[in-house]
Amino acid sequence: MKKITKDKVELSKIQWTGPTWNPWHGCTKVSAGCKFCYMFRDKERYGQNPTTVLKSKTMFNQPLKWQEPQLIFTCSWSDWFIKDADDWRTEAWKIIKDTPQHTYQILTKRPERILECLPDDWGDGYPNVWIGVSVESDAEKHRIETLSKVPARIRFISAEPLIGELNLEDYAEILSEYFHWIILGGESGNKTGKYLFRECKLEWFTKLIDISRKTNLKVFVKQLGTHLANTLDLKDRHGGNIEEWEESLQIREFPESIERYKVA
Repeated sequence: MKKITKDKVELSKIQWTGPTWNPWHGCTKVSAGCKFCYMFRDKERYGQNPTTVLKSKTMFNQPLKWQEPQLIFTCSWSDWFIKDADDWRTEAWKIIKDTPQHTYQILTKRPERILECLPDDWGDGYPNVWIGVSVESDAEKHRIETLSKVPARIRFISAEPLIGELNLEDYAEILSEYFHWIILGGESGNKTGKYLFRECKLEWFTKLIDISRKTNLKVFVKQLGTHLANTLDLKDRHGGNIEEWEESLQIREFPESIERYKVA
């Protein structure tokens, strides 16, 4: 059953956001975290080519129709900074600027393109935009340093799917000065077929929570992932039920108050 607010806004099932907005859809894989991407799975199920990036015919102006404030995960089926969307991004930035009641969470695996793709009036950052980078293991840590050089009101890290140990002790100074939030999550997937899941360890979570406390990052533990759900014999197949976790992991914080928003 679809989850609908009283304003007829369909909320996603992603625990750290409200609705999603996809002004374009389709993407190409750029790192190991992309291997079992749900967008590729769903596009293939619909008989579509997931690597073809298309401007949405029906959803491009969607946020303009939402009067009540929303916390919006932006480009959940693509990447805001993908080169294929260069012709449409200026118009999309204008929608963001024209809807100051909303807050947009822009998560990218292409932080090296951010500076060249910002609007001319970006300044220190639009007040209603959070920018984050996916960092799935030590191999992607360089994205943190790249984002630290981008002006933004809120910067965050998504360590999901967490597919390897992520050691951020050497980034403590950068985290303390430039970052505000970290999302943690194990990979979800199936035991058989094309879209599987990879190992995740509880100690990877605890280490990231520890460094986050030392650097004043807010922490949101989204899910433990299918591997740990199987290992720990959890009822939720993706390990997403917070009540099944040990107390030290039951953390779902935000970088600022979200009381005015509806979230999943």
